[in-house]
Amino acid sequence: MSGSWRAVRRRLITPSHNETKLSTRGFYDKGPEARENLERVGATFLDGYAFAVEARDQDEAHRRLERIPVGYRGFGYEGAAMGLAMLDGLPVPGNGRVAAFLAGHGAPHDYMVHVGVGWAMARLPRFRWASIAPADPLLRWLALDGYGFHQAYFRTQRYVREQYQERDFPWPGDSTRRYAGHVIDQGIGRALWFVGGTDPAVVADLVDGFATDRRPDLYSGVGLAACYAGGADEAELLTLLERAGHYRPQLAQGAAFAATARVEADLVTPHTELATKLLCGLTPQQAAEVCAQARPTPVVDDRLTAYEVWRRQISERVANGAPEART
Repeated sequence: MSGSWRAVRRRLITPSHNETKLSTRGFYDKGPEARENLERVGATFLDGYAFAVEARDQDEAHRRLERIPVGYRGFGYEGAAMGLAMLDGLPVPGNGRVAAFLAGHGAPHDYMVHVGVGWAMARLPRFRWASIAPADPLLRWLALDGYGFHQAYFRTQRYVREQYQERDFPWPGDSTRRYAGHVIDQGIGRALWFVGGTDPAVVADLVDGFATDRRPDLYSGVGLAACYAGGADEAELLTLLERAGHYRPQLAQGAAFAATARVEADLVTPHTELATKLLCGLTPQQAAEVCAQARPTPVVDDRLTAYEVWRRQISERVANGAPEART
């Protein structure tokens, strides 16, 4: 495929950067610093998407992705995964791009790659999902996290304001069709960190507006975003910890996932260290070790999915280490 055609393809299927502006989305604006951070996250995601769609191969995309600053590079890989999944799901020549990426340059970013696939799910017709469904029996659930984030980010009125809940969601391996909605809510929780402009009081108010049985998953997503995307200082993170109340174990679990994603990709930032310390009582490396030790082997879904068992074990191991919230 010629470079000119790849450039045309990029322009045709890459979303506009304007779609990531807080003013466009109608999200809460805490101030210039938080706004710049969140909009840069969105812009970097779309840059990664475009790099993957236009690149001749993953080596070329990798070279461009590696030029992204450390704090935002993971979002570039997430966007690249969405771009590759879109190509796998559309009637264009070739397939298996996401699988090849996970076996190659995307391997250290496997959390973000699986989430990026979920973004593509939200944009592709359901009959094409089989062509992009992740093979990993454990991390494949993260695609639903990505799907939930996308829906809350772009369809905020329905998924956040009206609190629409996915039910009877078709997902391979979820024989009861009950667990998929939990992971989608985890993604919605991540999006709430963006919808609330990284202001912990606003975000917590949003979570509190949902039904009680949805809040554990939502706070898990909030913890992941607060640790990975950043945007809150020490006092704000302690406020978030206080507002989480008895959902602190889920908040800590999400932060541990975020720390693991950054440690494995060698993208740890000072904010990662601060948030992991405050929400988990651990260093990012220690949180990543907890996640690794709790990871089920082999992966067997029973009454609870192995993914949920993993999350619960992480919650139990990290929640007790977090310092007391301020009163």
